[in-house]
Amino acid sequence: MTSRLLWLLAAVLLAGGTYLLTQSGQHTPETANPSSDGVTMVDVTLPAEFTEQQSLGKQAFEGNCATCHGENAGGLVGKGPPLIHKIYEPGHHGDGAFLMAARQGVRAHHWKFGDMPPVEGLTNSDIENIVAYVRAVQRENGIN
Repeated sequence: MTSRLLWLLAAVLLAGGTYLLTQSGQHTPETANPSSDGVTMVDVTLPAEFTEQQSLGKQAFEGNCATCHGENAGGLVGKGPPLIHKIYEPGHHGDGAFLMAARQGVRAHHWKFGDMPPVEGLTNSDIENIVAYVRAVQRENGIN
């Protein structure tokens, strides 16, 4: 009986968390105007300075990720989600999740953009730099 109660409690918490995430007031594909494809989804504030690693990550991001995830990872309506969003905070999507997504691709699970394909040509170092850049921008925008 205790096991069943724990499963029920976990299901309720999961459903409640999902509801809160989808009701966060963020501009999501489900509420976006279809004619607004390519419009930035989230206004992003950049840090005043970047470390050398973060600067390298910014360059790699712009060359490999921005086409879908937008300038400064603000997302693009109709193309890809913002990485500057609480869904991608380190406690929910750790640094390893970014590495796995870039290496293997990822099935759509938070957004309705479709699956993300693997990103060809990135080294582990490139991805580590990209993650350092994204994490710096997230921190600047209150995502820790």
